[in-house]
Amino acid sequence: MPSTTFCKSLCAAAIGVMSLTLSAQAAEVRAVAKYAVTLGGTQIATANVSLDDTGSTYSMAVDAKISGLAQLVANGTARLESTGNSTGSGLRAQKFDIVTHASGEDFSVAITYASGGVASFVVTPPIVNNIDRVAIERKQLTAANDMAASFVLKGGKLDKSLCDRKLQIFTGVERFNLSMRYTKDDVATSKRTGYQGPLVLCSVKYTPISGHYTTSEVTTYLAASERILIWYAPLAAPGYFIPYRAIISTEAGDLSVVLTDLQQ
Repeated sequence: MPSTTFCKSLCAAAIGVMSLTLSAQAAEVRAVAKYAVTLGGTQIATANVSLDDTGSTYSMAVDAKISGLAQLVANGTARLESTGNSTGSGLRAQKFDIVTHASGEDFSVAITYASGGVASFVVTPPIVNNIDRVAIERKQLTAANDMAASFVLKGGKLDKSLCDRKLQIFTGVERFNLSMRYTKDDVATSKRTGYQGPLVLCSVKYTPISGHYTTSEVTTYLAASERILIWYAPLAAPGYFIPYRAIISTEAGDLSVVLTDLQQ
């Protein structure tokens, strides 16, 4: 796989599982979080996440970059910004932007949302639409959210009911669903991470809807995968839960994203 394509895919995947935000119903909440990304046990990327929630609106910025030994085969950075409404049922994006830079090339996506769905989107440079790409239909975007806001879960408490949901996500390039189900209760004990305490483990089923290429080995692999896992941890604000760890099995080993620091 060319290094440019690898970096774009890595940045999108890493930011997807790293993306979190938080909200408060009556008071402003701010936080800074850090994640580390490893592949086969070797660190390949890091991300810093800044979060701000006023109680009715939220904003989030994620800065990710290739790090460690991965710099020997690819150099890249990504910047993501997500803003929208914070409600009792979850976060709904109004605007989503991402810019990646890899091997001297820039790639950007800008999405606006209205009435709970996608209003417009621009991809630069445009994605090539050939016979192998599944066309994106307007009806598939009516209930889609961005890949950052989708990963914050809201619920009554940290239990199995937290995993009972389907995330409908649009990245500007692809539309897909993530169906979640409860796997088990767990506990984070490592002092090297940004949280120690109870967790809930959710298994995830990836279902491509549109925008992907039927010949894509990555899409085919993810759709068939039985090992996409996300551990959720509670925030200090009651009723809010964020990814503590995520794992996707790949042919090169586990792609793992772990929360290393959280300041609330």
